Amino acid sequence: MVSGSELMSFIILDMNKIVLLIVLCFIHHISVSQEAKKTVNHEFETEIEGEYRYFYEDALFSDQQDHYPSIALKPEYSLSWNKDYESINFKGFLRFDRDDERTHWDIRELYYQKAKNNWELSIGLKKVFWGVIESNHLVDIINQTDAVESFDGEQKLGQPMVQFSLITEKLGTFDFFYLPYHRKRTFAGSEGRLRFATVVDMDAISYESSAEEWRQDIAIRWKHYFGAFDIGLSHFYGTGREPLFQFNPSGTIDAFYPIIHQTGLDLQITHNAFLWKLESIYRNADAQDFFALAAGLEYTFSNIDGNGLDIGILGEYLFDERDELALTTLQNDLFFGSRIAFNDTQDTSILVGGIADLDSSSKLFSLEASRRFGSSWTAAVEARIFSNIADGDLILSNFRNDSFLRIAISKYF
Repeated sequence: MVSGSELMSFIILDMNKIVLLIVLCFIHHISVSQEAKKTVNHEFETEIEGEYRYFYEDALFSDQQDHYPSIALKPEYSLSWNKDYESINFKGFLRFDRDDERTHWDIRELYYQKAKNNWELSIGLKKVFWGVIESNHLVDIINQTDAVESFDGEQKLGQPMVQFSLITEKLGTFDFFYLPYHRKRTFAGSEGRLRFATVVDMDAISYESSAEEWRQDIAIRWKHYFGAFDIGLSHFYGTGREPLFQFNPSGTIDAFYPIIHQTGLDLQITHNAFLWKLESIYRNADAQDFFALAAGLEYTFSNIDGNGLDIGILGEYLFDERDELALTTLQNDLFFGSRIAFNDTQDTSILVGGIADLDSSSKLFSLEASRRFGSSWTAAVEARIFSNIADGDLILSNFRNDSFLRIAISKYF
C-alpha cells in the first residue's frame, strides 16, 4: 500500500500532464440570463466500495499474494443549465489496494457538453462505448483499458477529447473525435495477480510516434437504424490502445504503441426475441496488419411464469488473425452464457458464461451477479476460473493459477 504522500506526488505529477486538457472544460463562455440562473441544477453522488479478492490457488510468481482487500471512492457531480442543454459532468475514481500498481486514481469523466438543435459538442475527459458483443468489444477503441481494475476490459480510463455529434433523421448520427492525448494501459505490479512473468513497466513502453503521448489522433463513427437493423461504421487513425509485445528469451519484454488505422463495423438485428450481433475490425500498422471478428446471437425468454423473470441465452464465435499474438487470447474461441434478470425492486441480475479455445484445452469460466439491498447499498459477486490452460498459450499461461472470487459491497451517498 502506498503512503498518502506518495499518492499525492503521483497525482501532482500526472496532473501536470493533463491539466491543459482539463481546463478545456471551462473555456466556453457562459452567459445566461437571470431567469436561466434560477434553473441551474446540481447533482452529487458518491459511492464507497469495499472489495475483497481471493485467489484460491498458490501464486505462480514470487511476491504475489492470495488475499487482496481494497477500498474505492467513486464521486460523481453534474451541473446543468439552459434547460439542460448545457452541462458540466464529472466522474472520479480512487482505489487503495495491496498491489501498488492497482492503487491508482483516474478522472473517468470531466467534460463540458452543449446540445443545440441537431448537434452536440463535448470537450474534456469522457468515456465513449462502441459495440454489441458480450464477450469481446472489438470496435471499442476510443478509451484506454484500465487493466488493473478488471480482467475483462470493461473498465476504461477517461480520454481527453473533443467530440462533435451531428444527429439527422434520415442519414443517422455522425460522431467526430479529436483526441489530443494518449493514455497508457495499466498493468499489475510485482505483488499483483493476473500479470506476466516479467512485470510490465509502463514507463518502459515506448511510442512509434516521435510525439509520443501527445500525438493528435482522430476518429469518426456513423450509426443508423433501418427497421430491425442497427449499424455502426467507424474509423480510427492514431496511436493504438493496445501495445505490441515481444517476449524475449532472456525474460524481458519489449513493447511500444504503434500508429494504426482501424476500420470497424458493428451490427445488431432484432427479430422477435432474437438479437443477432456482429463486430469486425481491420487494423493496419507498419508492424502488424490483421482482421478480427466476433459474431453471435442472444435469445431471451421473457416474463417466465408471469413473474417478470427474463432469461437470455448467449452464444458467440471469436476470431483473430493474430493467433497466439492476440493480446486478448480470443483468436479462435466460442463463448456461451446466460443472462438472468429478475426485474425485481432490488434489480437482481446474474451473468454466467464460459469461453473455450477451439485450438487447445484452455477454458475460462465467469460469473457476475449483483443485487441492491436497503435504500443505498449494492452487493456484487464475481468469479473467474481458468481451466486446463495450455502451456503454449502465451497470455493465459501466466494466469493459469489466478482463478479468483471477488466480493464487493457499495454504499451510495
